[in-house]
Amino acid sequence: MVSILSVFFFCFPTLALSASFRQIFLPPTGFGPESLAFEFPGGAFYTGVSDGRVLRYQPLTGFTYFAFTSPNRTIAFCDGATDDPVKGPICGRPFGLAYDPIARLLYIADAYYGLLVADSNGRLAKQIATVLRQPFVFCNGLDIDPITRNIYFTDTSAVYDLRNSTKGLQANDSTGRLLKYDVRTNQVTVLMRNLSGAAGAAVSGDGRFVLVSEFVGDRIQRYWLTGSNAGTSEIILSNLNIVRPNNIKRTILGDFFIAAATVTQASQTPVPIRVRVDGSGTISEIVSLEAQYGSTPISEAQQFGLSVYVSSRGVNFVGVYSP
Repeated sequence: MVSILSVFFFCFPTLALSASFRQIFLPPTGFGPESLAFEFPGGAFYTGVSDGRVLRYQPLTGFTYFAFTSPNRTIAFCDGATDDPVKGPICGRPFGLAYDPIARLLYIADAYYGLLVADSNGRLAKQIATVLRQPFVFCNGLDIDPITRNIYFTDTSAVYDLRNSTKGLQANDSTGRLLKYDVRTNQVTVLMRNLSGAAGAAVSGDGRFVLVSEFVGDRIQRYWLTGSNAGTSEIILSNLNIVRPNNIKRTILGDFFIAAATVTQASQTPVPIRVRVDGSGTISEIVSLEAQYGSTPISEAQQFGLSVYVSSRGVNFVGVYSP
């Protein structure tokens, strides 16, 4: 089942941001926080950076080195690397993160090493899903089902890895997948194929569906997990003025933040925005982040408490917007 709901951008103007903004700077050799995962309670969070490390931040003590994804990683060779195409496959590149507060486990989607998990001790994360009949090429976003605790994650392309992602964009690649990892059976199931740059994934609060973004295809799809529509999908957001949707995160109210971009009429340059939608794709808010990020793309916008935390592969800090 495929239906299309398009919300026309010119009827919903971009809002200027009035919240206060601060930066949580990474350690000196850290760059490019792609995603965030929060512990509850306390405010500690994890983020993966470009040289293959997963860092843990605590409000009182700052960042510490928590975990890594590659068994081949060495400090001398990898620390400080910034998405180096040669070092990446050796050092690893953590992308999507999600923390399970019940099991106290951090799940990691690594662009080169597949799906991994780290316990509370950190260090080398354990690979739990790496190869199917069709091997992973570029694991990207992930989320935990709040009901079943299963993991939903994306493989951006079956052809182009992170090092060649620009070629995938130019080729309008549509070989991405949405997958499920069953935490009880350790089995991986492919739920959706032929996605155009599968990027973010976010499960609804009641576990009825998962949203998946298509970075190349500039749209959001909803895949039903339960009910009479289980196993089917539909396009819920396809908008010519909301482009390059990346990670999706559920808010405390149960709707979703999408990290994306829009092209300004004045300069024809993409600028970062965060878009708030409900589970049907109806837009309730579009906020421009151009004042703080310029034309640098953002990869994620996530709510924690009353603040919204923003990550980006193009900066050396985590941005925090507070009321």
